[in-house]
Amino acid sequence: MSPQSRSERNPYNTGHVITTARTLMRTDGLDVPLTAIARSCGTSRNFLYANWKSASELHHLALKAELAHAFDEAQRTCPSDGTTPGIIDHLTHVARVVRRHPTTAAIARSSPMALVAAHTAIEGPLIDVATERIGDLLYPLVPRGGVWGDLALKSRTWKILWIARPAALCPEAVGDQRWEDTLDSAFTELLRDLLSPWPPVQ
Repeated sequence: MSPQSRSERNPYNTGHVITTARTLMRTDGLDVPLTAIARSCGTSRNFLYANWKSASELHHLALKAELAHAFDEAQRTCPSDGTTPGIIDHLTHVARVVRRHPTTAAIARSSPMALVAAHTAIEGPLIDVATERIGDLLYPLVPRGGVWGDLALKSRTWKILWIARPAALCPEAVGDQRWEDTLDSAFTELLRDLLSPWPPVQ
């Protein structure tokens, strides 16, 4: 039996545990305890603690997976073509996916102060995932070296994340089309201002 087959048959592998945490967090946000994750996985709290140490660690892993999912979802429904307008449309869609995601709303209900803190966080695993994915999207704007070949463009990854958070972390706007349109429009305009110098004129 191949290692992959053994992993698929093992109900306690990392993928299964993180998927379970993601599912539970879509309802209860950061209030999901280790005990509930263990029960839904069909294992024990001690097993999860031995492997992941705390519910908070599983929450972070689940949120990293959800953030990656938001970028992947945007790639399926609004793929970037590598041009400045295409990147702007793609990033606006990512912000919309995060805003409408049930986990965002669940965290706003269960841990409002954590959502407030997320607006101004300057480091952490979610920041790392977001800046890396944004950097990947910006790469085509400088044919030689991408964000690593243009320090000004590289600095835009952090700036984009900073202006994206008010648009993405606003679950109370969901269902109010005018409010959502305003958030998307403001984010789009700010992105346009940030990215207008690229690609550089030859």
